[in-house]
Amino acid sequence: MHERIRQALQPLNLAAFATLLAVGYGMQHELRGAPMALAGALLGVSMSAILALDWLPRRPVARALLYAVQAAVAYALIALAPRLGVAPVLLVVLIAQLPMEYRPRVVFALAVVLDVALLIALVIGGHPAPLLQLFLYIGFQMFAALTTHYARTAEQARDRLALVNGDLLATRALLADSARDNERLRVARELHDVAGHKLTAMTLNLRALAADPAFAGRGEIVLAQQLSSELLSDIRGIVQAMRHDRGLDLGTALRALAAPMPRPALRLQMSDAVRVTDPATAEAVLRLVQEALTNSARHADADVVRVSLDCDRGRLHIRVEDDGQLRGAIREGNGLSGMRERVVAAGGQLTLGMSEHGALRIDASLPA
Repeated sequence: MHERIRQALQPLNLAAFATLLAVGYGMQHELRGAPMALAGALLGVSMSAILALDWLPRRPVARALLYAVQAAVAYALIALAPRLGVAPVLLVVLIAQLPMEYRPRVVFALAVVLDVALLIALVIGGHPAPLLQLFLYIGFQMFAALTTHYARTAEQARDRLALVNGDLLATRALLADSARDNERLRVARELHDVAGHKLTAMTLNLRALAADPAFAGRGEIVLAQQLSSELLSDIRGIVQAMRHDRGLDLGTALRALAAPMPRPALRLQMSDAVRVTDPATAEAVLRLVQEALTNSARHADADVVRVSLDCDRGRLHIRVEDDGQLRGAIREGNGLSGMRERVVAAGGQLTLGMSEHGALRIDASLPA
């Protein structure tokens, strides 16, 4: 409920709501009784269509119908009060929304059709200066459309920057983890080669002293032997623990990859058995999840992407599924084809399917 209220209070919706109120206020000076009641109902329908664009799932056909409803309401209000000249502002509100959905050439074509219909409606309604009215609103439409287009362009640039930022954060996390592993291995080698060697030499010398009749039975030598033996054993244990390869921290890298994206949110489920030591395999997993996040945001309008990782019989299994819905059959574009090629190059397999609620499901397996 709170999310819907937040969506309803978006700046574009607030501007549309204020415009519809202004149109209603202007029309009440010319309309009375049943026509004014009809005008109020039509304005309510138009506002409902605007809100439905945010509240309903992003289906191209459904959204096109909602835009058509707004256009029909605008022309119905123009027909009710053609000489007043306030209802055409609803077409400005409509054209301001179109660049968020369609390419500029499509918006231009739709604007031409809408304005031709507006001119016809004004002429039929007996407006005293239909061409002046038309050109006046065309200027408003151009300003609104360009403003929305540049806002959309800035939003897309922000999303691309977020993807690049997430990629850098994930790569940095893997590099830092790899650097820590290399440093731990270096320290383990130093302890084993230097401290271990000298402790072994000291233990041998203490054993030789204990065998000397002049020092036989000395408690200090026996204690020194015991301490050196325990210290050598402790160092071997520390070296063994430091050399234990826990693998790269995939969880941190994946969360860093998804963190800058406004949506969808990443829900990661990672088994304790997962241990990836090969940077190439880790890179393949990162790119797979990154492409899945991008596809879910662009094509499925998903809010959540669930990623599960498990390891079984030397294979790393990855499953990715979102809460969106596919638009039509599964088609492997550049993104999915690149994902498959990357997984195969790493010695893995990839399968695409559809979940129970119609979302894309990705199953992949790689050598762990």
